[in-house]
Amino acid sequence: MARIVVVGGGVGGLAGAYDLRSTLSRDHEVILINEREDFWFTPSNPWLAVGWREPKQISFPMRPYLEKKRIKFIVARVDKIDPEAKNLVLSAGAPVSYDYLVLATGPRLAFEEVPGAGPQGYTQSVCTLEHARHAHESVDALLHTPGPVVVGALPGASCFGPAYEYAFILDTVLRRAKKRHKVPMTYVTSEPYIGHLGLGGVGDSKGLMESLLRDRSIAWICNARTTKIEAGKMYVDELNAEGQVIKQHELPFVHSMMLPAFKGVDAVASVPGLCNPRGFVLIDKQQRHPKYTSIYAAGVCVAIPPVEVTPVATGAPKTGYMIESMMTAIVHNIRDELAGKTPSDEASWNAFCLADFGDTGAAFIAVPQLPPRNTVWYKKGIWAHWAKVGFEKYFITKMKRGVSEPVFERWALEAIGLKRIDPDMKR
Repeated sequence: MARIVVVGGGVGGLAGAYDLRSTLSRDHEVILINEREDFWFTPSNPWLAVGWREPKQISFPMRPYLEKKRIKFIVARVDKIDPEAKNLVLSAGAPVSYDYLVLATGPRLAFEEVPGAGPQGYTQSVCTLEHARHAHESVDALLHTPGPVVVGALPGASCFGPAYEYAFILDTVLRRAKKRHKVPMTYVTSEPYIGHLGLGGVGDSKGLMESLLRDRSIAWICNARTTKIEAGKMYVDELNAEGQVIKQHELPFVHSMMLPAFKGVDAVASVPGLCNPRGFVLIDKQQRHPKYTSIYAAGVCVAIPPVEVTPVATGAPKTGYMIESMMTAIVHNIRDELAGKTPSDEASWNAFCLADFGDTGAAFIAVPQLPPRNTVWYKKGIWAHWAKVGFEKYFITKMKRGVSEPVFERWALEAIGLKRIDPDMKR
């Protein structure tokens, strides 16, 4: 009998635990470790931040659903990983040993890299449910006392979609409240151009996103190196293509939401030889660590090089579709190892992004996620807003039922109505 331990109960970890349980025989034990009881559907956080959702609508307790599937659930933080002894030290309870370890921890939010950033400083975040709930208080204050808004992404950020979503959703909220004319908005991003998305653009995402910003009267600053943030003021160096400072900005704000750079969580980053300098897990094509081959990793915690060198550091995003593909490969490879076979399954690493812009939206598909690509597909319209609403309900329902199918793939192929797509999209 083998013990497979999954660390992290997010989109990848929870789905991965379900998939492991449905794929492997009952002789093997599957354990999920997460530092909180509840599953949080992170893509809905921008809605929570503006009051369009309540926490209970986008979260649920995982224990009853995991136990129904005979998956052991431990609520604790992993404080130390010993890959030689195959042992985990937890913040509560006895140590846990493993035969295979699947890391799906997500990131550590590196707000400390910009003084004054983050909910403990002067800006808001939608990276976690608690951050989004805190941001809602700031949005309420903005509606009562309108003033300048700054939204965007700090140097080193890799997940830009939620920043664009938040800017457009907040714009919609302000217009509906008849307060938009009192709120100058600026989008500040480390991207070299609008619509880069950490992916080198997807089709004409540059033209599409610039047009949307113009339509909403949102100014922007690209190649933005935010250096520090004080109460009500953000300091930004604007760089040219050669990385030279061409302008320095002092931006006033009464409300700001800035996405941070990511790093690996402490317990993972501190294991010698496991990670790159930013604390992300090094993996081979089978999602395994090259040295510690009993350790697999998926999602935001894995090391992926940037698409290209940019004047201000940017990273490559790990989208839900990509994470799902990674987890499917991991499950198949662990199954094969247990059967005495050589692991050979590889993740497809395609991108599917469904973005809500308040009163419209857009969908992007890139196959593969990193250029050059075989397939690029993107469209804009109110249907994308409703598609994301539908996907939220669909995904949460599937998680409660113990999903055993590729949720993102099915949604990409069916819900958006694509009739033909590159066969590489399918696993």
